[in-house]
Amino acid sequence: MANITLKPLADRVLVEPAEAEQKTAGGIIIPDTAKEKPQKGTVIAVGNGKKDEPLTVKVGDVVLYGKYAGTEINIDGKDYLIMRESDILAIL
Repeated sequence: MANITLKPLADRVLVEPAEAEQKTAGGIIIPDTAKEKPQKGTVIAVGNGKKDEPLTVKVGDVVLYGKYAGTEINIDGKDYLIMRESDILAIL
């Protein structure tokens, strides 16, 4: 788990995306240009939530999120997504 000092505000969550699949189930290697963005990741940091809506995800949760959810950011050379909790579809 990354040691991040970034603190998301309100209902925002910082997610480290899972690695994109390298091979298909049949063993075919997928080139970088054809890889789909992962829709699964690990929660790295969470905000305090809104006054009437506490957050339900916590640091360490593995979550599924929408294909176009969040904003990509780069911290210390590593890519992360910052998104609202409402963009998260499920906790695995």
